[in-house]
Amino acid sequence: MDTLSYKTVTPNAQSVQHDWVLIDATDQVLGRLCSKVAKILRGKNKPSYSPFVNCGDNVIIINAEKCVLTGKKMTDRIYLNYTGYPGGQRELTPEVLMKKSYNKHLKPGMHPLYLRVVKGMLPKNRLGRQLIKNLHVYNGPDYPQQNMDVKVLDINKIK
Repeated sequence: MDTLSYKTVTPNAQSVQHDWVLIDATDQVLGRLCSKVAKILRGKNKPSYSPFVNCGDNVIIINAEKCVLTGKKMTDRIYLNYTGYPGGQRELTPEVLMKKSYNKHLKPGMHPLYLRVVKGMLPKNRLGRQLIKNLHVYNGPDYPQQNMDVKVLDINKIK
């Protein structure tokens, strides 16, 4: 029997193809959108998925300010930060994080609300820290990666 016919091929960092994917967040529920984005960043939508390799795509989300949160989550949900100092616990709501995304001191593509939500859905190790760098989120319809070969993806058709 030929032993080469049943070997499992495992992808490595050099053999993985990273594409650019464009997603429109208009009228999308934030958590459902971000869970699908986390799958794409991780590479779970590809047949060559491997849990210990960065085999996902680069994701660009446009119209981020037009996403929706169900119920009163925009004002009632609380995210906690801790600075490390006594009395350094900070509370943030999604509404405050949305307003922070318009600050000019933030690097373009770094939307604090989307990064926080997607980061919680990625692995908590060096691979997760590497994957979150592949996410670029913009409030409007314009994005600087227009010279890349970007695939427009309908997020409603992804499971």
